[in-house]
Amino acid sequence: MSSYGRRSRLKLFVLLLLVIAAGLFSRSEYSSALPGFIQNYAGDTLWALALYIVLAFFSPGAGAKELLFISLIISFAIEFSQLYQADWINSVRNTKPGGLILGYGFKWSDLLCYSAGIFTGFVIDSRRRNLRK
Repeated sequence: MSSYGRRSRLKLFVLLLLVIAAGLFSRSEYSSALPGFIQNYAGDTLWALALYIVLAFFSPGAGAKELLFISLIISFAIEFSQLYQADWINSVRNTKPGGLILGYGFKWSDLLCYSAGIFTGFVIDSRRRNLRK
C-alpha cells in the first residue's frame, strides 16, 4: 500500500480526543451557552464522527467509502436497537458509558445526525487522502 493510503494513528487519536471533548461539552451543564440547535444535535453528530475516527484508527489503511458504510451500519444498528427495551440492556444504558454509546430511545433525527457526522468524517478523510496523492 502506498504511503498516502494509511492514516496516522497519532493524529486520529488526537482528533478523537478533541471530538469526544466537544461531544461531552455539548451534553454538559455548560452547553446552555450554545445555540439550541447545537445543543440538540451536536452530541449525536459528534458521536458518529467519533465512530468513524475509531474505525479509521483500528483500520488505518481502510478506504474512506468502506469506513463510511461500516460507520453508517453500526450507528444505524445501535439506533434501531433502542427500539428493544429489555431490562438487561436498559441496565447497561442506565450507566454513563452505556448511555453514551447505546443511547436511550429511538429518534429519527438521530439517524440524520449520524449521517451528517459520518459524512463529515468521510469528506475530510477523502479530501485529506486525495491531497496526499
